[in-house]
Amino acid sequence: MSSHGIRDRVAIVAMGCTRFAEHFDKGTDDLLIEATDEAFAGAGVTKQDVDAYWLGTAQSGMSGITLARPLKLEGKPVTRVENYCATGSEALRQASYAVASGAYDLAMAVGVEKVKDSGYQGLNAFPIPGDGTQRSLTAAAMFSMVAPAYAKRYGVDADEMRTVLARIASKNHANGARNPKAQFRKEMSVEKIRGMPVVAGGLNVFDCAGVADGAAAAVVCRVEDAHRYTDNPVVVKALSFVAGNGGGLQDPSYDYTHFPEVADSAADAYAQAGVSDPRAELAMAEVHDCFTPTELVLMEDLGFCERGTAWKEVLAGTFDLDGELPVNPDGGLKSFGHPVGASGLRMLYEAWLQLRGDAPDDRRISTYGKRKLALTHNLGGDPGELVSFVGIVGTS
Repeated sequence: MSSHGIRDRVAIVAMGCTRFAEHFDKGTDDLLIEATDEAFAGAGVTKQDVDAYWLGTAQSGMSGITLARPLKLEGKPVTRVENYCATGSEALRQASYAVASGAYDLAMAVGVEKVKDSGYQGLNAFPIPGDGTQRSLTAAAMFSMVAPAYAKRYGVDADEMRTVLARIASKNHANGARNPKAQFRKEMSVEKIRGMPVVAGGLNVFDCAGVADGAAAAVVCRVEDAHRYTDNPVVVKALSFVAGNGGGLQDPSYDYTHFPEVADSAADAYAQAGVSDPRAELAMAEVHDCFTPTELVLMEDLGFCERGTAWKEVLAGTFDLDGELPVNPDGGLKSFGHPVGASGLRMLYEAWLQLRGDAPDDRRISTYGKRKLALTHNLGGDPGELVSFVGIVGTS
């Protein structure tokens, strides 16, 4: 990778996040106002103090007017971005680089999605003409191929693999149950999850992340200016993004147990941040658990454990809230919900709370006060044709 990064040059000085839920009583405008108002208040600024805005949304708007209208912005640049499920992270990346360049002093990244009463069931890309070779399976069907491939490659019994995936879901639901902003707030036992109805391949309904409405926002500035807005900023250490070329779908050797785009973006992010041992140096990670086997493979692609060992680490509780490296302490996509444009910034919101010590005691990570870095990971697309974002932030 050729990225030089912007380590220690940009600070996050305030954040806001709505509850992720079936907001049948709220529209896109309501969600945007709620998230940005929290962020404005946190930084002690007004909407006019922010020089430029980046809005991430997949299908809730086609231009910057989607944000400018409800906020009643005047004379402000608002850039609408979209990059599959990594859309919210893309908004943050662009806002951060704009501030680091000196083009703006204060910027805001916002992510939003309103899908529950729109007629859509989730991320539905607009029809784009192709050559007829594109896949036609659902996301659940595509990611369902990961579990049997992993089990075969590493010799995991099918029944044990079912328990491993249920353990991932149970962990994330236990974390989400403690989070007032999560979509699903009920703990679920491994046994109960194992018995849920199958929906795609071997995946059952509780292997799949929930579709939700929601919004999140972050205010960023240069590090030297952070003291104007907060005494406890979170500093950007790395922002890496990789767009795959879709070659995995035509590659006979692609075996669904490894996402190259994720490994590449992680390697780049670690190089930017100066991280050599992520498992030992990270206090927590928020990862893109769109489906339970996705989280399993990500533990290896992100370098949290050796190839073929993630299933053992899951069963051992390594990634639990009180484990060696807490993963998805807010419940992840699985429990917190997944409004496509907002998910990346929601992950950052959890890192913001945990690193600053603002998370309540009943869901505070075991590593708090011992380590000062957090990782957020977004992916979009399907196995073999992914985009991947990895960000690292810290308190020093």
